[in-house]
Parts: sequence; C-alpha cells; structure tokens
Amino acid sequence: MNKPKSKLAIAKRKFFPLVKSLQTGLLLITGLAGYMSARCPIFNIPTVLGLTGSLLLAISGSTALNMWYDRDIDARMPRTSKRPLSTGETRPEEALIFGLVLSIIGITWALTVDILYGMIIFSGLFFDVVVYTIWLKRRTAWSIIWGGISGGMPVLAGRVLGTGAIDWVGIALALGVLFWIPTHILTFSIRYHEDYQQANVPTFPSTYSFQTTRLIIAISSILATLAFGIASYGVGLTWGFLRLLVVLSAGLFILAVQSLRSPSERITFGLFKYASLYMLSAMLLMFFAGI
Repeated sequence: MNKPKSKLAIAKRKFFPLVKSLQTGLLLITGLAGYMSARCPIFNIPTVLGLTGSLLLAISGSTALNMWYDRDIDARMPRTSKRPLSTGETRPEEALIFGLVLSIIGITWALTVDILYGMIIFSGLFFDVVVYTIWLKRRTAWSIIWGGISGGMPVLAGRVLGTGAIDWVGIALALGVLFWIPTHILTFSIRYHEDYQQANVPTFPSTYSFQTTRLIIAISSILATLAFGIASYGVGLTWGFLRLLVVLSAGLFILAVQSLRSPSERITFGLFKYASLYMLSAMLLMFFAGI
C-alpha cells in the first residue's frame, strides 16, 4: 500500500520547480560576489543574511511569476511540457500567489536592508517580469537584452550594498552578466530551435539565421570577457586570481570562435555548458578575492 504523501512533499513538488533552483542559485552567487568584491568581510553576518534572504526571495518570486505568465508557452514545448503548471499539478492562481508573495517579501526585505539596494532589486524584477516576459518576449528576439539587464541587477545590487553607491566597477560587473546572457541564452535557442518555433516565440535563429546568431554569441563572449577583465582590475584581483580568470576567458572565447567556424550540435551545447561554468567561476573569484 502506498503511503499518503506529506503536505511538505506535495508543496515541494508543486512549487519548488517554479523557482528554477540552478538559475536562482547562480544569480544569488552573483549578488554575493558583487558584495564581496567591495572587500566586505564575510563575518558581517546580518548584512550577508539580509542580502541572501532578500535576493533569494526576489529572484525566486520573479521566476515563479515568469513561469505563471509563460505557462501556455511551456505547455507547447516538449522541453518544458512536464513543468507543474503545464501538467496542471499546480494551478495558475497558486503559482501567481506564490510568486507575488515571494516577490513582495523579497523586495520589502531588500528595502529595509538598504534603500538603493532595494530599488535595484526591484528594478531587476520589473525588467524581468514586466518588460522582458510580459511585454517583449513574444514580440521580438531582442527581448533578451532586457532579460540581460535584469540578470545584471543582482551583482550590481550586491556591489552597491558593499560600497553604498553605484560605481564603475559595479556597472562593469553588470555589463559582464549582460554580455554573458546572449552566450548562454542564444546557444540554448539554437539547441531548442524547434521548441521555440512550436511555441511561436521569436528567437535570433528563427528571426535572422543560425550563422548570425553564432556571430552574436562570439561577439558577446568577447565583450563579456572584456567587461569582467575591467571589473577584475577595479576589484583588485591578485595575479593568481587574475591569471585564472584569463584562462577561463580564453576558453570561452575559443569555444565561441569554434562554434562560429565549425558549427555543430556538440560544440553549441558545449558552449552553453561552459558559459554557465565561466559565469560561476568568475563570480567565485570575485567572492573569494574579497575575503
């Protein structure tokens, strides 16, 4: 006889997939890296907890709201058709309330930590949910620019919380994330080109061409490495950290050029995976440099 599932297990199955834990975790790390890049001591526990909690809730709420709005698209794509909103396991009103509650608590918490920090977190959520998802995603392939801006807000917010102001280093870090977004998302749109076409979502491969998309990926990869290089100078990375960042940046650049010169499914997917590893590694270097 099967034992009845606990309410916690049911809630986890219904709501946990709505926050995209890997994506949320990566963005949370960028926020912490931005804070530590200002040479803020990690033992400043109240501030670190405030940053972690508010950012985690705001990002999770934003992601849940995106999935609530995009539930019709997800249901038409094989890659996302098993998500709880697509299968009906989670009702739309449940997802909406879940996303709103997390977002409101996260933004309110962020504003109590620091007004400017909270305003940047709110801006990131607004760009992500309203501008990118609701307004532009179904209209133009260029919507990823606004998605990239929202993706750069956590690291900028962390830097602002550490320094008390928006400085050029924080902007460089945010630009690094902004330019990294095409490398990550566009390789994804190439790999799942048919899924996006089936859902009638405009992408660069469908709007322009695969070759043009790969060229944009190569250019954005170069710009991302330059932005992180400039930021690392401003942060004051030691030669050991800086040398490692150069090696990682070279790997991203080589893969991007290889994808442009000899396109293949294997190279495209390898670039997609490496781009995530590159972002994680760059942020960890910024984090540990600040300890």
